[in-house]
Amino acid sequence: MLRRLSKIQPEFFEFSKNNLEWANKQVNKYPDGRQASAVIPILWRVQEQEGWISKPAIDYVANFLNMSSIRVFEVVSFYFMFHLHPVGKIAHIQICGTTPCMLRGSEDIVEICKKEIAPEPHLISEDGNFSWEEVECLGACANAPIVQLGKDYYEDLSKDTFKEILSNLKEGKIPTPGSQIKKFSCEPTELINFKNKNNLETSNASVKLAILKKDTLEKVSGKK
Repeated sequence: MLRRLSKIQPEFFEFSKNNLEWANKQVNKYPDGRQASAVIPILWRVQEQEGWISKPAIDYVANFLNMSSIRVFEVVSFYFMFHLHPVGKIAHIQICGTTPCMLRGSEDIVEICKKEIAPEPHLISEDGNFSWEEVECLGACANAPIVQLGKDYYEDLSKDTFKEILSNLKEGKIPTPGSQIKKFSCEPTELINFKNKNNLETSNASVKLAILKKDTLEKVSGKK
């Protein structure tokens, strides 16, 4: 899937004071001359601050890590976790559209996004709060179909559960991530009743941490 920079670009980018301090600490974890190894966490913090990765941000990171801009762009354009277009203020929804998810109903989720958010990917809803796109494999095929919101996955979706997630987001609530049919991980669905009958855990450590921190959609402005 070809990925391009947005035609809409800000004039400049810079880290907030606190985020710059954080970024310098990340770079100091690596030996001299190996600053480029910090490119992914640095880019992720850019996105947490701004919501997406702009051309000025790419140039800023390249200069910060002593890399060429094209090398930074190669990283940004390869990983779908990085957004190359402006996104909704509340949530940008990434829908896995590869074969397992497609067979399990991802196209229905796309249609809901077209109706409820915007008719085309990378467009922002009229209220400015939401955007969406279809992405390549997110790597959770056993729990297809899935979408990614911020850093978390929402798995084993149906049309109804996805609509409920959207409704919660519109009401300012953070939906519980993970399997929406209460799988612990990626076990066969037949084991769900077994776990319920034996009072076994239904939320794995990742889901528990997301619930505890409530940071699924958190913006790290670095201003606090």
